[in-house]
Amino acid sequence: MADTTIRVDKKDGKLAMAHFYVAFIALFLGGTAGLLQTLVRSGEFTLPAGIGYYQLLTVHGVLLALVLTTFFIIGFLFASLSKTAGTLSPKVRLLGWIGFWTMTIGTASTATTILLGEASVLYTFYAPLQAHPFFYIGLALVVVGSWISGIGMFAHFGKWKKENPGKVTPLLSFMTVMTMILWLVATLGVAATVLIQFIPWSFGWVETIDVLISRTLFWYFGHPLVYFWLLPAYMAWYVVIPKVIGGKIFSDALARLSFILFLLFSIPVGFHHQLTEPGIDPNWKYLQVVLTFMVVIPSLMTAFSLFASFELYGRSKGATGLFGWFRKLPWGDARFLAPFIGMLFFIPAGAGGIINASHQMNQVIHNTIWVTGHFHLTVATTVLLTFFGIAYWLIPHLTGRVMTKAMNKLAIVQTIVWTVGMTFMSASMHFAGLLGAPRRSSFSTYGDSAQAMDWIPYQIAQAIGGSILFIGIILILVILINLSFFAPKGETEFPVGEVAEEAEKTPMLLENWKLWVGVLVVLILIAYTIPFVDMIQNAPPGAKPFKNIL
Repeated sequence: MADTTIRVDKKDGKLAMAHFYVAFIALFLGGTAGLLQTLVRSGEFTLPAGIGYYQLLTVHGVLLALVLTTFFIIGFLFASLSKTAGTLSPKVRLLGWIGFWTMTIGTASTATTILLGEASVLYTFYAPLQAHPFFYIGLALVVVGSWISGIGMFAHFGKWKKENPGKVTPLLSFMTVMTMILWLVATLGVAATVLIQFIPWSFGWVETIDVLISRTLFWYFGHPLVYFWLLPAYMAWYVVIPKVIGGKIFSDALARLSFILFLLFSIPVGFHHQLTEPGIDPNWKYLQVVLTFMVVIPSLMTAFSLFASFELYGRSKGATGLFGWFRKLPWGDARFLAPFIGMLFFIPAGAGGIINASHQMNQVIHNTIWVTGHFHLTVATTVLLTFFGIAYWLIPHLTGRVMTKAMNKLAIVQTIVWTVGMTFMSASMHFAGLLGAPRRSSFSTYGDSAQAMDWIPYQIAQAIGGSILFIGIILILVILINLSFFAPKGETEFPVGEVAEEAEKTPMLLENWKLWVGVLVVLILIAYTIPFVDMIQNAPPGAKPFKNIL
């Protein structure tokens, strides 16, 4: 295990911080758009200056679900690699900067088209909605930039393995590479649909687009995107939180196995987002639903491992009884409190995910605002609260500063504010969804219908929740600006947990990358080859994109 006293190299820290700056600018802009959305849905607010509701919806989704998460995650992964696998080489650092600027230029291109009203197509950009070509080009650049950074990470990891033959790789480095493999394989789908379908179509080079293929390629990416959000949070849960509380990692092998299973079961399952779409054989939908439910296994493994670490720590502090250890946890430490509340919110989020992926129950909530509420539980609560918790120690570590007691108290207030706001927001979305409230509507089209009247209390609750969350955004930005530029100079630990002495030895089978990537490829081919061939062969007249272009 890496020496926890070693600081991340300053040059590597600047690379990570550059990603964080973009991420939190995206949080502010996307959060502002989200606040305006909830106010419009309440029926008590009209957008000024000709701003469109779906323009806001696109800004909110793209900046928060794609830009904020991707930039923060890549910054965190670079810092984790530098900490546990050694300082990045100049070539790897150069690849990181090329990736960063490619992603930033792509983000600027995409954001500009949205703000100009040329790309109000939501973050799913479903055809036949069409955006300006530079919306799609920008998205492609974000993906390509992330690949460049990923190549640098793989090269650095490979160098460590060559220099340490036969040794088990550092756990954080292993998790970093596993996360980037998931991202690389998943983004092949969105890259394919953007480059082969949307860009030629938006330029007018072809007249038509195959909607079913475009949606299938998007959701091939769209579901593992959720696990790209989650795996860095799991990295913090498994490796960092035990060190923060003063405990130890319950099992290195269990952590690695769970990441392998997340990789295997998160990608070949996109059809469960397309259960109501024609053109896909029900048997293939059933197969992918079964694979979707398999992800419950590593989720339960994670819950078991984490709470075992918590209990071991509590017992070491003298806790007795079934839940006595619970009182021993450091509730006054924002580095622990924010991620822990994120863990708790993942319980209802996981239950909602099971409903979303269940063929029969999905019929009740499909395309209702229930689904939006589910996303707000996963990425906007579980993931973001964990990211906030990471930022509370990682940013001062990278900037050579310390988090004061005053900032820690403010961070605890921020966590509580975020929890209250998201409880209002998500709960009201779930209840409104059960009443049939649509997923992507301002509700203005429903007028004074009896059904729309039933939704009003929940729309108002969403506006209340959105307003509270915006306060939470202001608070987190105040904290992060302080930690970046104004906090007292000093040394802040990069907490990397040690494995408990009684844990079993990690088997080298878990380090067999060729095996696990090979299994992943086989699962993808089984889940997608025949359905994809059927879609191409049975495409409607004029909607054969590959024949039109190639």
